[in-house]
Amino acid sequence: MSVYDYSVKNIQGEDISLKNYEGKVILIVNTATGCGFTPQYKDIEAMYEKFHEKGLEIIDVPCNQFAGQAPESDEEIANFCTLHYNTMFPQMKKSDVNGENALPLFQYLKSQKGFEGFGKGPKALAMSALLKKIDKDYKNNPDIKWNFTKFVVDRQGNVVARFEPTAKMEDVSACVENLL
Repeated sequence: MSVYDYSVKNIQGEDISLKNYEGKVILIVNTATGCGFTPQYKDIEAMYEKFHEKGLEIIDVPCNQFAGQAPESDEEIANFCTLHYNTMFPQMKKSDVNGENALPLFQYLKSQKGFEGFGKGPKALAMSALLKKIDKDYKNNPDIKWNFTKFVVDRQGNVVARFEPTAKMEDVSACVENLL
């Protein structure tokens, strides 16, 4: 199996095969409109504008599994992103990334790159404290911990990196640029 064996649904409900992105660098991210990390949309859009012509694609999967931070409809989410962050990349259908209803794509991504920690700094400490209350064993499972977890896929379809929401966006951008 590879990332190209999976698909996601766009907001119109159509299947989008990741095979369409073969030969591209792909950033796959679960997002939310009401999250403390939502301003990362600005940086994700900047990456898209800077690197899209060089082969970057973004798979944005809104998710309402983390404190109900994406309660809107798919269309409302797309409108929010366009209005507030001028996003040009498409949002996919809102979906689960953990649990029995998780998108198979996210099951695969988690099997390829598990959780390795939140890093250092105040946001990392805050996320660790929050997760300890939700799941005392959070460090030992590959589940997505929060919105704006990012996976980077190289041009050959290999999942090469996982960035937690607390990661510096400069590091995400550098990883993407290195693969282009």
